[in-house]
Amino acid sequence: MQHVTTRVLVVSDTHAHEGNEGLTLPDLPVDVAIHCGDLTEQSKLEELRMSLHLLRKINSPLKLVIAGNHDFTLDDKTFQQKKSQAEAAFNIDSELMVREYGSLGDGRQLFDDAKADGIMFLDQGVHHFHLANGANLTVYASPYTPSPEADWGFQYKRGEHHDFAVPQNIDVVITHGPPKGLFDMTADRQRGGCEHLFAAVARARPRLHCFGHMHEGWGAKIVSWRDTRPGEIPSHFNAIDNDRSTTVDSLAALRVGKWDTQQDIAEKENCLAQLRATGYRATDHCSDSEHPIRPGQSTLFVNAAIKSSREEQHQLPWVIELELPAAIQ
Repeated sequence: MQHVTTRVLVVSDTHAHEGNEGLTLPDLPVDVAIHCGDLTEQSKLEELRMSLHLLRKINSPLKLVIAGNHDFTLDDKTFQQKKSQAEAAFNIDSELMVREYGSLGDGRQLFDDAKADGIMFLDQGVHHFHLANGANLTVYASPYTPSPEADWGFQYKRGEHHDFAVPQNIDVVITHGPPKGLFDMTADRQRGGCEHLFAAVARARPRLHCFGHMHEGWGAKIVSWRDTRPGEIPSHFNAIDNDRSTTVDSLAALRVGKWDTQQDIAEKENCLAQLRATGYRATDHCSDSEHPIRPGQSTLFVNAAIKSSREEQHQLPWVIELELPAAIQ
């Protein structure tokens, strides 16, 4: 099968923070851009408009977008619940709610109107695209994340099963939350990812799985898979061949740590300065690269959360080179 080298820009958790002040995305051309959710902080209509403005500026003919838990006005059931709760608890004027958050369906209409700009809002499920560079792209998308209360958008209670029906022969998995065990560490050093998501991705073994949600989990890793025993549920303990897996980058590799020497600090600061000057973290995983992705054997996992968990500059977007199947002529 012929393949086409494809450049992918991946971001997540932009949160429309202060009108996206200080947030600039790379202006280099890419074949497809992906936003993994949390476009907003409070899911207000104006935040959605700011996010669409940011997406329109990306130099790509196709921009794929999913929602995150903060984007609750895009989840009709949760939006209705929050609207009723706010009006009952705080006696908020319904007209004010409509001005700030819109009515049911208004947020989704903004994205429907943006299709002409190449912006595609993806619901949970499988989606197929023919890219302008001649590649075919098949993605599985899901905005759903686990939460103790499950009171924000697109959430289910932690401990409950959520069916991530990721099929075989999928190229890219786009989720808001991480799989358990990969770039999912919370600020209090707990694993916040979903075990059901990990198992689904481990069975499907896509080329790329991108997500965000855990801001302190920014990073990327090529995972080499190993087969589990019949009937065994894949987990980050039994399905990853750690000896053949490679971390591409992480916050730990860039941030100054407690035990760093002066030389370590100087090297990290120099590396981060160079990356900030570039404006993104690039990584190449084509067949002739140092760390190629082998379909069915390895997967590149990327946490692309832009918003930092600390009071510092935005975290860097990812620009990924990978090979996708060529369209049949």
